[in-house]
Amino acid sequence: MNTVLKRLAAALGLAFLLAGPAVADPPPAPAEPPSLVAKIASGALPPLLDRMPKVPLVADMLARNRSLGDYGGEIRTLAAKARDLRYINVIGYTRLLGYDEHLNLEPDILQAVDSQDDKVFTFTLREGHRWSDGAPFTTEDFRFYWEDVALNPKINPAGPPAFMLVDGEKPKVEILDATHIRYSWSKPNPAFLPSLAAPAPNWIYSPAHYLKQFHKKYGDANKLAQMTADRQMTSWAALYNKLDDPYTNSNPDMPTLDPWHVVTKPPAQQYVFERNPYFHRVDPRGRQLPYIDRIVVSISSAGLFAAKANAGEVDLLAWGLSTSDIPTLKEGEASHAYRTLAWPIARGSAFALYPNLTCNDAVWRAVLRDVRFRRALSMAIDRHTLNNSLWFRLGIEGNNTVMPESALYSEDDRKRWATYDPALAKKLLDEAGLNKRNAAGFRLLPDGREAELIVEVAGNARDIADALEITSEFWQDVGLKVVVKAEDSNDLAKRSFSGMTLMVASEGLENAIPTALMPPNGLAPLRQDNYSWPKWGQYAETGGMAGEKPDMPEAIELMSLWEQWMNATTLNAQAAVWREMLALHADQQFSIGTVQGALKPIIVNKAIRNIPKKAVFSWEPTALIGVYRVDEFYYDNIVVTGNTP
Repeated sequence: MNTVLKRLAAALGLAFLLAGPAVADPPPAPAEPPSLVAKIASGALPPLLDRMPKVPLVADMLARNRSLGDYGGEIRTLAAKARDLRYINVIGYTRLLGYDEHLNLEPDILQAVDSQDDKVFTFTLREGHRWSDGAPFTTEDFRFYWEDVALNPKINPAGPPAFMLVDGEKPKVEILDATHIRYSWSKPNPAFLPSLAAPAPNWIYSPAHYLKQFHKKYGDANKLAQMTADRQMTSWAALYNKLDDPYTNSNPDMPTLDPWHVVTKPPAQQYVFERNPYFHRVDPRGRQLPYIDRIVVSISSAGLFAAKANAGEVDLLAWGLSTSDIPTLKEGEASHAYRTLAWPIARGSAFALYPNLTCNDAVWRAVLRDVRFRRALSMAIDRHTLNNSLWFRLGIEGNNTVMPESALYSEDDRKRWATYDPALAKKLLDEAGLNKRNAAGFRLLPDGREAELIVEVAGNARDIADALEITSEFWQDVGLKVVVKAEDSNDLAKRSFSGMTLMVASEGLENAIPTALMPPNGLAPLRQDNYSWPKWGQYAETGGMAGEKPDMPEAIELMSLWEQWMNATTLNAQAAVWREMLALHADQQFSIGTVQGALKPIIVNKAIRNIPKKAVFSWEPTALIGVYRVDEFYYDNIVVTGNTP
């Protein structure tokens, strides 16, 4: 072991690095990433020992059978629009706490967490941890976010995020010293820690040293006014919100704690992310992660993703591809240096239908709220035909519920009201008051109008649109006239929020492999982005300032169960609440599932190592592929200069 590594091991307290036989002797390699050597030599960057926290996170790669890699290379990938640069943040998966591959919640950015009865949480930061620009990361960054951002009505009119409130109660926030901060509530808040591990980060800290210049309380008034005018912003708060953008990576000047930081200013057709020289993770040899130097994201039409991957223009792509692309992708493997992995998607259903129980049309609202109507729609669907036609017969047919891989799975929840029985579907529709038909044979609403069910779908959701076309035929067979309407995804969300949609076709339950520890957010009317109850979700998200208070008994029951989960003191009690909520969803058909377990194709360069051959793919909780630690991926034939092989 060379002198630099010995000093690093001693300084970091990594005694096992000095033990010799306990760790296999890796191939000779520099302790510093070659791409940083010139900056270190010039004094632009300090050496590794001075860039790392006193106690870094040592990746448990050997325990997970991951190989130790070499520095260098770049990953080429694609995005449909600049906003999708957020996926780099997602797969970088750097969180205060994060899930490992087995969905255990562990400290990441934080060195330690102490929880007392889910009421008092004390965080310990890593001493010496730095932002990507070298500035210290301390509890001042948490204080600034809480006092000057979350509680500032100009910047954040809605107030603190919901996961930081317990029955409307804000936390008591105590800065104990530069590396210790405490959050406390009078009641339990078991959702607090899991919320910090979300794929779209719930930041409770900000780079205060950078953002203060754009804040009225701290910035120079004249400079701030000039910057606001130069950017044609309406106020200093609008300017602040524009520049405080750690998620979509639209501001390359903003420092980060992620493995890579964007260096390209928008607009552009290609965005470059370079390694964060102050990243806090190291491999078991004490070598700083990430192994790979750069990620290069090219903006391209989503419809061309499969073709570009087939042509060998991609090194890693874990979004924008669907099951139907797998044959095309497999064809290109022989002539280009990539593999096509196929991971099961951990969604409650690959294709689900969401009746809007809070729609504006009073007659349709009453019909959609009749459980007989929702059950009829479910039993009119031939899921076997969908599975054969679109998912190679590989999916699991049934309701929009959790997968068998979850300990919370129930076979009854999957099957209830989900068998193909068009005769019973017709009977239920008759009983629900749609027992009259017009001359064309279509059923009539109670007010005499034709029961024209408009089902809206995002225009870029190809597989879902195909499944919807087939499903519409099943529903027309039982007397419903169905109109499929494709929308821009942003327009679709706005229409849903305003109550204009009757039904939306989309993906199913976001987290289909939950543990009892994870909040059952998707099962209660807490969020407006749930197409089944957008106005109830608005009510919850705004504390009653917008939307509608839930007024269906079953929705009120879901909220009561959510409260029970929040107040549960054991994992068994939390699991019991999950099961009750899942059973209620299956019985009530709040959303109508079809087939789950569709395969997600993932393109990966044949030379990249440490990506699992088989794993589960999901947005939540795996952060797409984030829990598999992309910072540990490396090229097995990299050259010392750090060029892509």
